[in-house]
Amino acid sequence: MSESIRKPAALDWTQWLCPGPRRVFSAEELARAGTQAWPRGIDHYVYGNTLVMLLIFSAELPEGWGLPVLLLSLGAAAAALAVARWLWKQPSRLRLNIASWLLTLLFLLGLLLYQGRGHPTPVLPLLVVTGALVTALSAWWFLTLYRVQQIEARLAELDEQARSLSLARRLATAQIQPHFLFNTLASLQHWVDTQDGRAGPTLRSFTRYLRATLPMFERDALSLAEELAIVRSYLEVMQARLGERLRWALRTEPGLDALQLPPGALLTLVENAIAHGIEPSLRGGRIEVQVHAEAGRVLLEVSDDGAGLTAAPCDGVGLANTRARLAQLHGERARLEVLPQQPGCLARITIDPHP
Repeated sequence: MSESIRKPAALDWTQWLCPGPRRVFSAEELARAGTQAWPRGIDHYVYGNTLVMLLIFSAELPEGWGLPVLLLSLGAAAAALAVARWLWKQPSRLRLNIASWLLTLLFLLGLLLYQGRGHPTPVLPLLVVTGALVTALSAWWFLTLYRVQQIEARLAELDEQARSLSLARRLATAQIQPHFLFNTLASLQHWVDTQDGRAGPTLRSFTRYLRATLPMFERDALSLAEELAIVRSYLEVMQARLGERLRWALRTEPGLDALQLPPGALLTLVENAIAHGIEPSLRGGRIEVQVHAEAGRVLLEVSDDGAGLTAAPCDGVGLANTRARLAQLHGERARLEVLPQQPGCLARITIDPHP
């Protein structure tokens, strides 16, 4: 039932018998939202207030009751906090009402047993225990509502991030270097007209490149083998266009083909190396793409000996999107850095494949 047609809580009779949030999270949703740490300040607050209340009412206790009441109160506070952590881990209306009804039944059972022995019920202790009961029930209720809203907000945030990354992928698909496409088509047309031998091989490489890149941004991830095939096709096309101004090498260590990458992550680094390193240099230059493992991590490096970084380097849209998509796929286990070298530049993606 949608939120817009739900009854207000005051008109929903089920909320009077079994109060609590209606939202029920699946195990997948809880895992996706992550585990937020239990606020330790709550423990200090509860234990501190318990000790303060004992000090206030200590004068009303019969002689010899101080230590037993202290231990009983601290034990009750610890039990209430244990239930609160249980609700924090997986907040639900069912859990809240199980805890609430069990505590209420224990209170009523204890009161009946006490009165059944013929003891008169002291008013002040009864009021204190009843107040503690109502406080615990109210605290559990507020905690469950707060936790549900926190998880809902986190899931909404993740959904918004996913939508943003999906939009970025679609924009990237629509913006695959228009100048590269048009210039390549112009070169192919010229080579066909002049019967240049480069036309056939370049057209095959260009076709492989388009076949791989146009749909790739619709996927969440590509294997390293798929990404390297795209990079190779791109370099073959650029080799034909730039001729001797571009030299390149691609080296990869065996056993890493299944590594998952955001689509176009490595391709973006190669495109940047050519656009900002090789093409601005009259002499051209060399690009090396290396993938290897080091200390349990996988390093994907694109280096060139071209024009190098500017005095004030900054991330363009491609690098910023790549960083965001790396974080989405691998979290803090992946990072992208761009480093100056003499001559040229080094772009490096570091991934720890083991969570």
